[in-house]
Amino acid sequence: MSKEIAVLGAGCFWCVEGIFNSINGVEQAISGFAGGNVENPTYRQVCDTDTNHAEVVEVTFDNEMISYKELLEIFWNIHNPTQLNRQGNDVGTQYRSSIFYTSEEQKKQAEESLKEFDNGTLYEDKFVTTIEPLDKFWPAEDYHQGYYNENPDQPYCSAVVGPKIAKFKSKFKQILK
Repeated sequence: MSKEIAVLGAGCFWCVEGIFNSINGVEQAISGFAGGNVENPTYRQVCDTDTNHAEVVEVTFDNEMISYKELLEIFWNIHNPTQLNRQGNDVGTQYRSSIFYTSEEQKKQAEESLKEFDNGTLYEDKFVTTIEPLDKFWPAEDYHQGYYNENPDQPYCSAVVGPKIAKFKSKFKQILK
């Protein structure tokens, strides 16, 4: 297995983690934070929006089974990259659309992917996704890990996360575990 890491912010990390953990070739997806200016931030600190962190998911994947480029295609399809600092009713800088690259090759692929998908086909408006170097990934508290799987009946999960995951699964059936 040839492991690689992708760090992606596409709104609430419960949604993003649930989606990426269902993909064949993904070893694990961990909810956390990146892009801020506070060491080891808590969820509460990030929600208060004074740390500049984004909610992200660190995706460990086998690049012989699924490529970084394919993960980016999924990324563009699972959220609205034209909404600045929000996804639906989730509002704040922590919900920004962001790609945190771990190498110059990832940066190049992210920039190429952005150009490929920001063409009016998925969304009419221009993408506002940031492409930033990954300084540090901070895992979120344990209770956030696997949150949707543990709490599918929680109101936010049943109203937002579940339908988003179901939509993804219907569109990307061929790559599910």
